Amino acid sequence: MREALTNNQHSGAYAFMPRMFSLLLAMGMSGFIFTYPKALIHFSHGILSLMMLGICAGFVHGVGFIQRNKLWRVLFGPWMSWCLMILGLWILLKN
Repeated sequence: MREALTNNQHSGAYAFMPRMFSLLLAMGMSGFIFTYPKALIHFSHGILSLMMLGICAGFVHGVGFIQRNKLWRVLFGPWMSWCLMILGLWILLKN
């Protein structure tokens, strides 16, 4: 039987401060999207989908969920979410 993964077994990107960064960035971006949706006019559908995937992955990482499957860990991991959220934020602030 597999043992449950806990946050005590992980360090680096799964430590407390990187998870708080993911959670706060995801909350900030989703709050901005909810309060000012007209800012998304300049986004193409593909870029917007990637940014939303990054926000979802930021929430998943931020609450401390650790995936067991390596594919899901890469897709919803911190590095992917940070890259996608920062890309979306950069495009949002550029326009």
